[in-house]
Amino acid sequence: MKKVVKFGGSSLANAKQFKKAADIVRAEKSRKYVVPSAPGKRNDKDEKVTDLLYQCYDLAAEGSAYNKVFAKIKERFSEIVEGLELNMNLAYEFDRIEENFRKKAGRDYAASRGEYLNGLIMAEYLGYKFIDAAEVISFDENGVFDSEKTNTELRERLEHEDRAVIPGFYGAMPDGRVKTFSRGGSDITGSIVARAVHADLYENWTDVSGVLVADPHIVPDPQVIDAITYSELRELSYMGASVLHEESIFPVRKEGIPIHIRNTNRPKDRGTLIVESTCRKPRYVITGIAGKRGFCSVTVEKAMMNAEVGFCRKVLSVFEKYGISIEHMPSGIDTMTIFVHQSDFEEYEQSVIAGIHRAVDPDFVEMEADLALIAVVGRGMKAARGTAGRIFSALAHARINVKMIDQGSSERNIIIGVKDADFEAAIKAIYDIFVTVEL
Repeated sequence: MKKVVKFGGSSLANAKQFKKAADIVRAEKSRKYVVPSAPGKRNDKDEKVTDLLYQCYDLAAEGSAYNKVFAKIKERFSEIVEGLELNMNLAYEFDRIEENFRKKAGRDYAASRGEYLNGLIMAEYLGYKFIDAAEVISFDENGVFDSEKTNTELRERLEHEDRAVIPGFYGAMPDGRVKTFSRGGSDITGSIVARAVHADLYENWTDVSGVLVADPHIVPDPQVIDAITYSELRELSYMGASVLHEESIFPVRKEGIPIHIRNTNRPKDRGTLIVESTCRKPRYVITGIAGKRGFCSVTVEKAMMNAEVGFCRKVLSVFEKYGISIEHMPSGIDTMTIFVHQSDFEEYEQSVIAGIHRAVDPDFVEMEADLALIAVVGRGMKAARGTAGRIFSALAHARINVKMIDQGSSERNIIIGVKDADFEAAIKAIYDIFVTVEL
């Protein structure tokens, strides 16, 4: 069996956590390839190393004093090296990083150094081969990840390495400049490596015991999801669930490789298995609940609009003109409602309204601000009767007014719109009706 293991920032925040991660790797010979993140927070008042690197680079780039921040960064890594009792000197690496900061090598380069240095330390501690991600993870000249070139180069490189550490989060452009994925991108690197080596399993080690049914900041001690499909997780990730970077699903999905979310601090916990499909019956009708705040809606009403060819296209072209992406678009016979991110829309709201009037001559246009969208996701909903009715019942009992409900054609998700102020209460009500009553 061949496994790729990725450790998040909290799993590698200090020497103690490093030792836990190393014990996990050594516990199974199948854990052949390791993808580390940069050191995360050691406590609630601490700073992530990536944030310190951004801060340090910005100061250096503008010619301001950066020595204090750089000293903090050096201290974090020195503490890890000393705590692991390694005979390892990072002075050369720090000198090179400082020189590149002065040369304005770029914020992506700066941000990537946390993963790079943690990779060097992890490789030394495990006795694995270190492979710089900049040598094997490729982006094109436009900064777009080149999946096929990367897969070919990485596969050829790792064919000759039985065990290796590849830092997460970054790769390189054709000219050699370092390019990062979006925050949380080490998850993507782990998935890319798993695809390249045809791994049997991609283990993603973090600080929670799997994907939770709901946000623990909203629902106290929510249940862990035993098994979830790629599609279900994609829906939840898009709507705010943050255990795994949503883009990390695609590389392993191409190969049908399962992802196993595990807890570094509680390695005996079962975790959550993420798969293409499964015969496992879900424990509850729903798999999970997630949501986002900060939306507004634009409702366009016009009599007989359903008979007007191109009506929707003309309305949406106005939003496109101002670079505003559409989140959801429920419609009726004479109305259509467009949900957009309020922060993107506010600057252009009057221009958009005027544009809609010119484009389709509506009877009226109405806006509503401070809305939230909640996704209720689950493969079990397709076979269960009355799921939407139970949601309405739970929200009505909690005195929450539903602004919108939209069920996807897959019958795997239902999107509910509520006022921002009702967001947390709505999630609690839905959790209680589907999960708490079943416990």
